[in-house]
Amino acid sequence: MIALARDGSAAHRLGRRANALVLLDDGLSCEEVAKVLFLDDDTVRRWHGLFLEDGLEGLTRFDVGGRDGFLSVAQETALKAFVTASLPRNTRQIGAFIEKEFGIVYESRSGLIALLHRLGLEYHKPEVIPRRLDEAKQKAFIEGYEKLLNSLGDDEAVLFADAVHPTHAARPVGCWAPKEETLAIEQTSGRQRLNIHGAIDLESGQTRMMEVETVDASSTIRLLEAIEALYPMLALIHVFLDNARYHHARLVQEWLAQPGRRIQLHFIPPYCPHLNPIERLWGLMHKHVTHNTCYATCREFAEATLGFLRDTVPKNWAGLCDSVTDNFRVISPKDFRVMT
Repeated sequence: MIALARDGSAAHRLGRRANALVLLDDGLSCEEVAKVLFLDDDTVRRWHGLFLEDGLEGLTRFDVGGRDGFLSVAQETALKAFVTASLPRNTRQIGAFIEKEFGIVYESRSGLIALLHRLGLEYHKPEVIPRRLDEAKQKAFIEGYEKLLNSLGDDEAVLFADAVHPTHAARPVGCWAPKEETLAIEQTSGRQRLNIHGAIDLESGQTRMMEVETVDASSTIRLLEAIEALYPMLALIHVFLDNARYHHARLVQEWLAQPGRRIQLHFIPPYCPHLNPIERLWGLMHKHVTHNTCYATCREFAEATLGFLRDTVPKNWAGLCDSVTDNFRVISPKDFRVMT
């Protein structure tokens, strides 16, 4: 029955177009018409546009669709070369190229996508990589980190530290919902933010999260003091952090030089946030706290954020640890086609 409904003869195709327009005139939406006629809703919109532009003449004009493969081999080669060279961001640009260069108009977006897939083309989202990456430094850091873990004593621990500044604002993300519903999130001004200086132990999930007025050398010292208090019986605590200026400050160095200090700092290579697992914790924090969620006041937002980092993470570490790991990799620009 579906095959009959999709009969490709000219008379049947014209009848389906007329049927679609009648249903639209009766008040059905493009999505509803598409469902009834086993079509793509973009196809229904295009038919409606053809009728508005050229009346019955537009309705009786049949152009090719992507699944039928009407481009010649030479045209397909030229299309693939165009996409490869220009990296168009949407199918409209590709359809415009095909129409301009070959005089062929695609009726539906789905047909065009099918053509692109057949040519080995896919929709990609570029990965963001830092500039000035040094492969040798990344490899040396990973080797040194693994050597440290393999020689770690029972009276030692390893933590990763960093600062984060979440803004009091909801972050909209996609979700499943009934088709007929239109979703929205109430948004705040987004002008207030938190300053959090924190650390995490990947072995246990224990965290130390300090809400501070300013992230600086003083907040670094407060964080290190809190880490020492967390492990009163350990002889040595290794803390990995980035090369922010306040982490190298003279006040921090003087504090570390005091008798009885049990913390040793290790610095991650410059421009390598992917080598600090706590960066993944910040992403997990947003997933659980800010995605599709609005907080009426900044205080409520702060309580939810700090509550997640201080309480939820340690208590549920068995279920969260796979999202915050030290499974490091070396990122090389040579492995990517870097867009300009």
